[in-house]
Amino acid sequence: MVPIQSLWKFAQREIDILGPFPKEIGKVEFLIVTIDYFTKWIEAKLLASISEKVMKKFFWKNIICRFGIPSIFITDNRKYLEGEPFKSFYYNLGIKQHFISVAHSQMNE
Repeated sequence: MVPIQSLWKFAQREIDILGPFPKEIGKVEFLIVTIDYFTKWIEAKLLASISEKVMKKFFWKNIICRFGIPSIFITDNRKYLEGEPFKSFYYNLGIKQHFISVAHSQMNE
């Protein structure tokens, strides 16, 4: 397989969600991580819960407002990343969404 490469900074990002971790009262259960393919810049946030609304808010505040709109966003096939609300969100911003295997995301480094 050929690794995915970006031609300029912040044009292509991957997002991954780790968890759920064992939950304790008042503790976080998930970790969202995004990586820019060109600079290898990482953004991460701990969250108590995951939903499409939470994911859109994270994407808007931590990616678009800080780095601009990426051309391509690479995700796995998790339900809150591939549903119709996210497809419309990406489409309205002109972002292409590419999917990778949940088990083999390291192939895209």
